Amino acid sequence: MTETAKRAPSLEALGMTKTFGHFTALGDVSLRVEAGSFHALLGENGAGKSTLVKCIMGFYSADKGQVLLDGKEVVVRSPKDALANGIGMVYQHFTLVPCLTAAENLVISRADAPTIIDWAKERKALDAFMQTMPFRVPMDTQVSSLSAGEKQKLEILKLLYLDQRFMILDEPTSVLTPGEADEMLGLLRGMTERGEITVLMISHKFREVKTFCDHFTVLRRGRLTGDGDAKTSTVEDMSRMMIGDTEVKERAVRATIAEKKDVLDLAGLFAEDELGLPAIHAINLKVRSGEIVGIAGVSGNGQSALVEALSGQRQLSQGQIFVRGQDFTPTRGNFDRFKVFGLQEEPLKNAAVPRMSVAENIAFRTYDKPPLASFGWWMKPGPMKRKAEDLIKKYNVKTTSPDAPIEALSGGNVQRAILARELSGDVDVLIVANPCFGLDFASVADIRSQIMEARNRGAAVLLVSEDLDEILELADRVAVMSGGTITYVSPIEDTDRNTIGQHMAGH
Repeated sequence: MTETAKRAPSLEALGMTKTFGHFTALGDVSLRVEAGSFHALLGENGAGKSTLVKCIMGFYSADKGQVLLDGKEVVVRSPKDALANGIGMVYQHFTLVPCLTAAENLVISRADAPTIIDWAKERKALDAFMQTMPFRVPMDTQVSSLSAGEKQKLEILKLLYLDQRFMILDEPTSVLTPGEADEMLGLLRGMTERGEITVLMISHKFREVKTFCDHFTVLRRGRLTGDGDAKTSTVEDMSRMMIGDTEVKERAVRATIAEKKDVLDLAGLFAEDELGLPAIHAINLKVRSGEIVGIAGVSGNGQSALVEALSGQRQLSQGQIFVRGQDFTPTRGNFDRFKVFGLQEEPLKNAAVPRMSVAENIAFRTYDKPPLASFGWWMKPGPMKRKAEDLIKKYNVKTTSPDAPIEALSGGNVQRAILARELSGDVDVLIVANPCFGLDFASVADIRSQIMEARNRGAAVLLVSEDLDEILELADRVAVMSGGTITYVSPIEDTDRNTIGQHMAGH
């Protein structure tokens, strides 16, 4: 490969504008990524980041604007045009064929892949290519057998194999352990420093931006709100550009709890997946009053199955759940009797009825009790609406009316409404799963504060989260799930990100 082919390109997006009907997703946004730089694109959900990169990649046709590569305008009408110009993208979800080997995935990705493949010739070329790469992936292994880190590396190798030297990475570390993430970003950083590639990375992890990026650009509500040097700018500077004047709730102070008693006891839990294979096995964990135990792990290691088992959505094949020493079976009556509450991942799918009103969804726990009902079945709309109005105000749920369908609310306000329902009474056990995924800064601060306040009131909190920063901020103890079981438990003050990451990776 020639030095010219290796040279990292610069890219400019000038005056990019994209509307969908009356909604302006991008309004006159300009971005410059210097050749051989590692550039971060920041912004909250809905800020326009995905729209901008989709315009650059040719998935969308911008209403106005230009894309310049090395100072010359290029016309990108489709992803095929982007490929021809050396612009590639690694998506949040893998685009590999699981039943094929790594080598087969690389070869079939070429536009000129032959109908009948001469594998002796192709393997010789692949071996020569791999000699120039900074990381390795087992070429003869089926993709389905690769780890998440190896799959992510293979996605990047595929772009390099296709000679796509301007890389767009969309949240590239969301499925990686901290160690895998640092290794991969460090290798890419080395390639940018050698002038081999240019990287534009969409990320919400400030630590990674500060560690690996040169510059950053911030979008908010489809507009450019700032940019700067990633090394010299503070996290507060970047946050302010992202959220503007939005008021962010101060994080709740961690209260000292004098006497902590075991409240939730998971004793030898086993459950199977839809194919009859082990989903979780030998789960043993205790959570005490006034304590948050955070369960960390790479996605797909049994966390979702555990939450489903605790909420009654997945049957246990063995084991028992105890609450304050008594046998607990997850039914509606027992949730009420034992004061067990929760916030599931994707609450519109798991904890709410989308087309029912906010007031009705808030009433799910109490619709058959006074003052909302008489005789256990006669519902009273007036008291139900008044209670909803009180909780909407207390938990800062932004809705046009208590009668509005809950599906019309933003993600953060759906979370707030469900938390209002779950935290409005006495809580002994709170089970929450990825409570802040995809939410804006204000919602994240608010919801984390509510979780901490529940802990401070004496609740035993089980926090299942794929965001290690969230666990490090909130948890008193951390437990790591790997391969469907808990492999490591430690007080948060006796561990660190590195150690947790090693156990997440199965070491």
